[in-house]
Amino acid sequence: MRVKHNGTLRSASRSFGRGVWASPGTVFLLAGTGFLAMLLWGSAPALAQEAVSAEEPTPGSVYEEVTPMDWSFQEKPGEPGSFPSLKDPLKDTSPFFRDTKLDLNLRTYYFIRDKFDNTKSEAWALGGALAYRSGWLLDHFAIGAALYTSQPLYAPDDRDGTLLLKPGQEGYTVLGQLYGRVKIVGENFINIYRYEYNTPYLNKNDTRMTPNTFEGYTFTGATGGGDGAPKFTYGAGYIDKIKPRNADTFISMSEAAGATVKRGVFVGGGNAAFARFSIGAVDYYSEDIINIGYAEAKYTAALTERTGLLFAAQFTDQRSVGDDLLEGYSFKTNQTGVKAELSHEGGILTLAYTADSEGAALQTPWGLYPGYTNVQVQEFNRAGENAFMVKGSYDFSRLGLAGVTAYALWVHGSGAVDPVTKAGVYNQDEYDGDLQWRPKSGDLKGLWFRIRYAHVDQRGAGDASMNEFRIIVNYDLSLL
Repeated sequence: MRVKHNGTLRSASRSFGRGVWASPGTVFLLAGTGFLAMLLWGSAPALAQEAVSAEEPTPGSVYEEVTPMDWSFQEKPGEPGSFPSLKDPLKDTSPFFRDTKLDLNLRTYYFIRDKFDNTKSEAWALGGALAYRSGWLLDHFAIGAALYTSQPLYAPDDRDGTLLLKPGQEGYTVLGQLYGRVKIVGENFINIYRYEYNTPYLNKNDTRMTPNTFEGYTFTGATGGGDGAPKFTYGAGYIDKIKPRNADTFISMSEAAGATVKRGVFVGGGNAAFARFSIGAVDYYSEDIINIGYAEAKYTAALTERTGLLFAAQFTDQRSVGDDLLEGYSFKTNQTGVKAELSHEGGILTLAYTADSEGAALQTPWGLYPGYTNVQVQEFNRAGENAFMVKGSYDFSRLGLAGVTAYALWVHGSGAVDPVTKAGVYNQDEYDGDLQWRPKSGDLKGLWFRIRYAHVDQRGAGDASMNEFRIIVNYDLSLL
């Protein structure tokens, strides 16, 4: 039900999507919600999928820590279906049908932000995704698709801007993935048309209701990794379009970056992992628009049986190319980041630092920004900005609260400048708190409940401040 800010109540049929009742998204939404209710009432347990890339669960040790290069070019392992009997009719068919996967994600999300200008953004949405993936035909060919939807439950017209819905607080439904895959040999694949990718600067950014997805043609692969051997993952290709996370249409990659021309992005890179050390790099090139290079290294060490240490370093270089059609002038900038983490019996202390050159603010048009000091609200990647973060997290499983984790952090950003005049601008601080419950076994396995809060202070810009509060509930299950 949608309520205007002045308190006027709209009818449910109008508020729930303005005529969306007959849409595929609404049918999927209502069916999924009913199915979820039956599951929670007491049927077979659901099996959780991997966390969305941009919102990984809080780890309990440094060995579980995921950095931006770790997920690049990798395939997430699937969970076994929750209802084996549904596959019985397919057991004697071709692997193309027998190994079919059907996954359901149900998501509800409440978001409210008191902004720096004293206005508000607020919405509560319900939706999720239904994803299909075939088995392999002749051991080399497969297809898949994913339908996404987000519909308003509460969305005041004068509080737009949460990115849970389309502009104007409108619901949407979109076929975000529709792809063919060719297995060349082993773990080497060609991916064709609409697909999802996770690399440092081109990724799902799944921090609202639905993720970014892309239209393109890529090759991804992996070799090694067995019996403790080094593993190398790699990928390359051309990405033509992006579906932004709160949209139902695909636009060119250059338009998403802010240019008025249509250009795609060539991407290529790899990541090598040797026991506790990994190093990788990836490059993104869009003709006449921008070239982004990213490199990262990570090392973990066991200090004692229960204590671990992690060091990581990252470097980004960005510059205009060709005819400089993004900003209309030439620019270049870079950022260096380092991170150290110490874990002991479920607790992790994190220290991170990033430093940006004064050439320009970092561009992040195709996904979540990978900087170590990027947090809930602010990215801390302005021109000339130096940012320092302190974070503490804890996994309460050792205290009998299985699946419960929490963290608190503080980031201070200073030294930022106007990239044109080089005049100093405001400093900023962000304070975040996060509480999660994600059962790892039992009837509620697959449920992910999360509460997030952020407070931001800006000094030197009228001493403005803002607050943000989020409640997110995911329920994942593999139907087949």
